[in-house]
Amino acid sequence: MANLDEIDRKLLSELQNEGRVTNVELAQRVGLTAPPCLRRVRALEEAGIIKGYHAELNASELGFAITVFAMVSLKSQAESSLREFEEHMHALPEVREVHMLNGEIDFILKVVSKDLQSFQEFLTSKLTPAPNVESVKTSLTIRTSKLEPGVPLE
Repeated sequence: MANLDEIDRKLLSELQNEGRVTNVELAQRVGLTAPPCLRRVRALEEAGIIKGYHAELNASELGFAITVFAMVSLKSQAESSLREFEEHMHALPEVREVHMLNGEIDFILKVVSKDLQSFQEFLTSKLTPAPNVESVKTSLTIRTSKLEPGVPLE
């Protein structure tokens, strides 16, 4: 775990909430001048604490009307089988998140699709026949009431 001081935590909180803030504005918000603020941000990036900056896109405005969570069980949990499945998932643009789980389900995937027919085609032609897949259970998202990326930095 990283050894962060109060200013580092403030920087991370501000950037997590607004990644496009200018360095000058960021420095003012955390009580620094611009040069040391930029040095600290770069150090946080180099340490791998800040992994990237992203725009939050409106999926439905871009034609992706549905989000589905798919629970995938594999035939084998050998490391090579797990990696093969993960690599296959990385090649599928509809799959936005892949999380390995413990328990009965091996992976949970977040999948976006234009509509139910497109998702069904994805499910039957790309996901179900993927390497080592034994079963897939899906749940269609009806509503998202909280979507807060990142981590709490209180």
